[in-house]
Amino acid sequence: MLDDRLRRRVLWALPTGLYVVGSAHGRRANLMTANLAVQVATAPKLVAVALDATSATRAIVAAGGCFSLSLLAREDRAVVRRFVRAVPERDVVFDAGRPVAMAGEAVEVHRTGAPVLVRAVAWLDCAVRRRVELGSHELVVGEVVDVGGPEGEMPPLLRMEDTRMNYGG
Repeated sequence: MLDDRLRRRVLWALPTGLYVVGSAHGRRANLMTANLAVQVATAPKLVAVALDATSATRAIVAAGGCFSLSLLAREDRAVVRRFVRAVPERDVVFDAGRPVAMAGEAVEVHRTGAPVLVRAVAWLDCAVRRRVELGSHELVVGEVVDVGGPEGEMPPLLRMEDTRMNYGG
């Protein structure tokens, strides 16, 4: 018989990053904390993110056909807590039809229109190429169409183990 407590402990021990996924479609925009983002192909440059199948972000990504990925510095670990639930519409500020702030955090948009945290150390802007339903989550694969980051060395990035957060396993 499978030991559920042991399974959760082992799954929680898997090393993962902690990211903020941006989505936009029309006057809907959201930022969501996510722990699974990975490059899945080099030609073309494809990145996959796992999104809760019932999340606002998954619905907006499906409608808008794009997403962004904000990579944060370790010292910004408190920021991801603001995005564990959908950002209420009242907390999204638009200017000229583009989001400029969400949940008190400044955002900018690039090629696809998906919001990126201004405080991000680096970011990817992706156009959706494939979506795969996986039960509780949907794996969304996007082609990197724009990117930003430091000129020099990347500072230490936020990881799940830098917080007291864990994934349900």
